[in-house]
Amino acid sequence: MPVEVGKVVEGTVTGITNFGAFVQLPEGKTGLCHISEVADDYVKDINTYLKEQQKVKVKIIAIDPKGKISLSIRKAEPKPPKRESKPVATNWKKNDKDRQGFKDRQGFKDRQGFKDRQSSFEDKLSQFLKDSEEKQQQVKKHMKDSRRGNGFNRGGVAR
Repeated sequence: MPVEVGKVVEGTVTGITNFGAFVQLPEGKTGLCHISEVADDYVKDINTYLKEQQKVKVKIIAIDPKGKISLSIRKAEPKPPKRESKPVATNWKKNDKDRQGFKDRQGFKDRQGFKDRQSSFEDKLSQFLKDSEEKQQQVKKHMKDSRRGNGFNRGGVAR
């Protein structure tokens, strides 16, 4: 059976390095399974996944012109189908009564009243600038207070 790209074959791990594992394929050929192709998870230490003389299924992913064979263990087995997750807010239509109770508790009885309470961009910007100025004044005052009486003059020498 010749070695071809895309085939899944069984091989034996013959050597392990910090960058991957060498796998002996049928017909005596050897390929390299890079550490990134060992598992779907992040592999910090390949020795936690593979041992020498271990039988593994590998997929041949590339053969370069020099004859080097690239292998993948993680692509050899088909992935299980992903479970679909339901959106979080799917129950809003079912629980319209609950949603209305939430709106009433928050004071949002109707959409128009909510829009009237929203601030314009200019209002928000002016409030932000006012708050920022107050905070800057507090920081400056605190800095002046903390600089007094530390026992050093400007030259850094004790008085």
